[in-house]
Amino acid sequence: MSVAWLVWFLSLLFLDVTARWSPRQQWPVPYRRFDRRPDVDPYCEALYPFCPTGDQDGRIPYLRDTDVISVFRLQTPVWEFKYGDLLGKFHVMHDAVGFSSSETGANFTMEWYELFQLGNCTFPHLRPELTAPFWCNQGAACFYDGIDDLHWSEYGTLEKIGEISGNQFSELAQWVQEDNRTGIYYETWTVRSDPGPNATVWFESYDCSQFVHRTHRKLSELGAKLSSRTQTNYTKIYLYSGEPTYLGNDSTIFGQPALKNLAADIQRFYYTFRPHQSFKDMVVSVLEVFEKVLIEKNFYFYYNFEYWLLPMKPPYMHMTYEEVPLP
Repeated sequence: MSVAWLVWFLSLLFLDVTARWSPRQQWPVPYRRFDRRPDVDPYCEALYPFCPTGDQDGRIPYLRDTDVISVFRLQTPVWEFKYGDLLGKFHVMHDAVGFSSSETGANFTMEWYELFQLGNCTFPHLRPELTAPFWCNQGAACFYDGIDDLHWSEYGTLEKIGEISGNQFSELAQWVQEDNRTGIYYETWTVRSDPGPNATVWFESYDCSQFVHRTHRKLSELGAKLSSRTQTNYTKIYLYSGEPTYLGNDSTIFGQPALKNLAADIQRFYYTFRPHQSFKDMVVSVLEVFEKVLIEKNFYFYYNFEYWLLPMKPPYMHMTYEEVPLP
């Protein structure tokens, strides 16, 4: 046996063993949880303040164990307070959960949404003093007194779906605070391989409706019986792509000479989504997005504070209003 043949054989053996023992990428990529919620950067400013009437420390009031609390499904068009039913006509909906105490008569609303509005959670800012895109992306739960009947029922849904005890409510409150402390960022998109029923989901969204689904599942775990007289539909925004390619994070991409072309391409991609553009600039940006996503079939996707390249494919993007049954 020649030395060259032996080296070739051992190389093949090494590659085979490596392939067998290398960890396979898990799909969908698990949403990363954190030990604590970070402080808000002063650069990030909300057009509308987050949770203005809720407890600033996220505390949820105590209800007696013997209390019977009604649980409500709440849904209304996004920005209903400003545009009425306009976005509702396109099924762009916001979701929440309501509670009502039979002993005290007190009502409460619980919802999960962006600290700095949806645009900041979906696309970053490009700050000239920083090499990497800067993200103002946090989402959190807001619990506050009262249920605004008109806000939820005029163009949406306000429906009682079950009852729980005060003890179950206390257990749910503990779960909400832990979920809120460890799940800190918002994710707009669900990314999957195609629209079919057997599609692979690459990334799950993490938004208001997902919080409602998690809450419903937790209530079910605690023994609550939930039911609705109507179909329980929710808004979902999909991106469609082939298998994503992992690129790295801020420190491994930006400021690294070997990856300067990749860093510049990511910057150019997000520059087209910058806020406060003139009409002329917006037209140019739309054309650039069209070229990047539909012709070059590339989309830079940020998830778990890491960048991925999505090889886009038809139908590229689709918004649905689809049923998610109660547990």
